[in-house]
Amino acid sequence: MPSGTRDALLDASEELLDAGGVEAVTLREVGRRAGVSHNAPYKHFASKEALLAAIAARELRRMRDTLLGGPAPDVPPEVALRAAFEGYARWALAHPRRFRLIFGPWSTGSDELTRAADATKSRLLDVVRAAQERGALPAGPPERLTALLQAVAHGAADLETAGHLAPDGKGGTDAAGLVADLLDHLAGRPGQA
Repeated sequence: MPSGTRDALLDASEELLDAGGVEAVTLREVGRRAGVSHNAPYKHFASKEALLAAIAARELRRMRDTLLGGPAPDVPPEVALRAAFEGYARWALAHPRRFRLIFGPWSTGSDELTRAADATKSRLLDVVRAAQERGALPAGPPERLTALLQAVAHGAADLETAGHLAPDGKGGTDAAGLVADLLDHLAGRPGQA
């Protein structure tokens, strides 16, 4: 089977996920959409759960690479911090079903998903540590501060997705705006957002 088949299966799976949620992703339909036999997905994924874990891992890598990139010497840490966590909230809103898939419950072990999640968490920690060193965030355990920032971005995105947060309505802001407010407060600049 060509090496691109796995990627084609993942692409087809993401289309189904985006259109109809996890329930819409079936191995048979994934194979049909990818233009391969209905048994071909089983050569790459043992089960639907394994396929979903591969989608989640790929999306985590994309999110990490897009939002976090690598350390850039010409980008101040506070700018990288804001881009990472405001971007996290925006990404969640742009891809709500992928967001729910990644951060939903998992009953299967996936080394690929674990590696992707660990690498993303590590990069978020790097961004927070750099901002702390620069004074853009208070001192303290960077793991807890990273968890706090991620929880606010995550929760704010959930609220906005459910219609409980809007710039011209409930809350008077959007998810990225709440993240910006928190970052300003943590930097000792309340009301800057």
